Amino acid sequence: MLKLLIESEIIQSYVVHDFKQGTNFYYLKATANLIDGTLLHIRKYSSDHEYHYSYHWQKESGELVVRWDNSPHHNYLVTFPHHKHADNKVLPSTEITLEEVITYITKKLDKQIS
Repeated sequence: MLKLLIESEIIQSYVVHDFKQGTNFYYLKATANLIDGTLLHIRKYSSDHEYHYSYHWQKESGELVVRWDNSPHHNYLVTFPHHKHADNKVLPSTEITLEEVITYITKKLDKQIS
């Protein structure tokens, strides 16, 4: 996971706030500073039987760009429990892993630069 943060072209720096690892689980809480000045807050727990995540992409001002998570409270979505918050809406989401979220953000940033 940290290798992904180190090697990503859109991440300038990152800070790990918490990391725990056991024989069948890990927990990561980190913040990544992106090349456009935005921030990506990362919270992920993965074990043999559970997978919980929240990836919160925001502007420097704190304004939400997109937040992805799998809290089970939008059961009407086709991708339940996976969803994203964007433009004051709750939307289906296929971006579940940190790698998929970074790919999504990279594409959005590439469009802004073009």
